[in-house]
Parts: sequence; structure tokens; C-alpha cells
Amino acid sequence: MREGLQQRALSLMRIVVAFTFICHGVQKFLGAFGGFGGHAAATGSLLWVAGLVESIGGLLLILGLFTRPVAFILCGEMAVAYFIQHAPRGVWPLLNGGELAVLYCFVFLYLAIAGGGSVSLDRLLRKKP
Repeated sequence: MREGLQQRALSLMRIVVAFTFICHGVQKFLGAFGGFGGHAAATGSLLWVAGLVESIGGLLLILGLFTRPVAFILCGEMAVAYFIQHAPRGVWPLLNGGELAVLYCFVFLYLAIAGGGSVSLDRLLRKKP
């Protein structure tokens, strides 16, 4: 029973984290939620590409499809985002605005290792008839 509850909790965490991550992606990619001064990032810019990766990756994570490789890619994206955007402003994430990048990075690293949980398309597709 405990194993099943842990797997469902893992799925719930994956879905909630992916949903909030998509919000950041569509903000950059589509200019949603106020975007950047009411607009999306410039098409083709690094920020726009990041928004595209976050939007597509977040959607795949919500579905639990290709969870491990997608989470690994997103973990790397968040590590790069931290070192490009936040670390130059100082060492401490609380002071350089990088808390979310660090948190997402390590949650995605965990998902890359643990998988998507019991409520995922990965699990459904893995089942043999």
C-alpha cells in the first residue's frame, strides 16, 4: 500500500511542478501572464527558445510521457539558466533571484531518476497486454 501511495504522490508532484513550469514557458514563448512588458520574448532569442522548451517539456511531463529524458533535459536547462541568468548577480540564490531555477533543476533531476509515478502515459505504455 505504501509503495502505491508514494507512486501516486510522485505523479501528483510531477503534474503540479509541470503545470507551474509551463506557466513560465508560455510567459516567455507566447507573452502570456503579462509576458515581458506585455510581449513574448523576441522570436528566436535564447529566452524564446527557453520558453518553447519549457512549454513543450512541461506538457510532456504533465502527461507523463518520456518523463525521464524530458526531465533530464529540463534539469540541464535550469542549470544553464541559473548560471547564465542568476549566478552573475551573486552566489546566493535568494539574493540573485535564482531560487526557482535551482528548485526546478533538482526536482527535474529527481524525476529523471524516479520516473513519472503510477499515473503517467509512460506507465500505461510500458504495460504489456
